[in-house]
Amino acid sequence: MRNWLKISAGVVVCAAAVFVARSQPTDDPLDSLVVCKDTQKLIFENQLVRVIDDQIPPGVTEPMHRHRHGVSVYLGNYVNEQVTQDGRKSRQERKSGTAQWSEATVHSVTNIDSVPSHAIRIELKY
Repeated sequence: MRNWLKISAGVVVCAAAVFVARSQPTDDPLDSLVVCKDTQKLIFENQLVRVIDDQIPPGVTEPMHRHRHGVSVYLGNYVNEQVTQDGRKSRQERKSGTAQWSEATVHSVTNIDSVPSHAIRIELKY
């Protein structure tokens, strides 16, 4: 009887993990890979994560787009300006070799520096 309970619990946990980790819809009109196709490239994806290489030339603005929650790793020193969906503006100084957690967001990003921006974004699908 105990083994049956362990097996049942294992099946329930696995089923829940599959449900939570299932792929997100691909028809999102604010998907960053669609909206920012000139600056963002998919470098890895599976059922748990999506990894994006984001490079913005100086003076270029990425239109309003969506990101899931995750971690960004900065590969250069640069300054950008973000505007959120509700109109809040903020300026960020990014330092090479640092990382930052970000909650899910909808924003536009402008590289206001004289050098290209470069970040790797690891978005979690759960």
